[in-house]
Amino acid sequence: MDYAVQTEYSDPGAYAGLYDALPDDIPGVGAVVRNLLIHYRGGGIEFTGDRLAEIDHRWVSSMLATDQRRNGTPLAVPREPVDRIVGCCRDYTLMFVSMLRHQGIPVRSRIGFAAYFASGFNHDHVVAEYWNGDRWVMIDAQLDPAGDHPFNSLDMPAGQFLSAAEVWLDVRAGTRDPELFGIDPGSPIGGSWFIRNYVYLQLAHLHGDELLLWDNWGEMSASLDGADLTLTDRIAGLLVASDNGDDTATKELADLYPSLKPAGRSYLTSPAGGGQFVWVDLVRPSA
Repeated sequence: MDYAVQTEYSDPGAYAGLYDALPDDIPGVGAVVRNLLIHYRGGGIEFTGDRLAEIDHRWVSSMLATDQRRNGTPLAVPREPVDRIVGCCRDYTLMFVSMLRHQGIPVRSRIGFAAYFASGFNHDHVVAEYWNGDRWVMIDAQLDPAGDHPFNSLDMPAGQFLSAAEVWLDVRAGTRDPELFGIDPGSPIGGSWFIRNYVYLQLAHLHGDELLLWDNWGEMSASLDGADLTLTDRIAGLLVASDNGDDTATKELADLYPSLKPAGRSYLTSPAGGGQFVWVDLVRPSA
């Protein structure tokens, strides 16, 4: 896959012209992303109704449409927090990915777990990796680099973020406690079944289907009962091998993915749904 080319999800569509005025440096692009978005749980404002429903913006073009209806100014012009697009880590990352691809920079989103939001617990999270000409550089575009972090969020060291595939293999080997991975300590939305589902999200994002974190399809399920764990083991092993530079694993994943990708729709278990979960069509809106 050519990570310098927009996917259906990252394509800004009719709003691509807004990108022409963006900064041409990584910190500057990250600052614009944080100017546009506010986290639905971590932003300090409680959003409900239509505002909370913004977390279901699947496409960057839809996010930008919402911003321009509300603000109607260049993307770097400061927005008040309440006027920003309500989203989550996936949206910060996808917006960052979209902006860098517009500049011809190879960049991709990574699905997994962050160890840096709470001591002793690993929250589900999405970060980006861009190719700097020599290596993939991991960045958390949601974090302000000037914030109080024990690492450089513009070039994250190993161990701060673990891919879902890494965690799954460790859980299967008995070297990690699955109950330490999820959306929050003590939440039922976590553990082995949740990590397994994120392996499939990691696979999808790697192949340009940068889905919502609450999209569900195919092999994903809310328990391990009856689940094909052997298939998940295989996918996770290939993902880790591919990350480590194994071209054969990368090709095998590319050959395998078409049989595992969403077949045109997803079962949406959105936090904005109030417990009312629905099937939705994965159809990108026209400009």
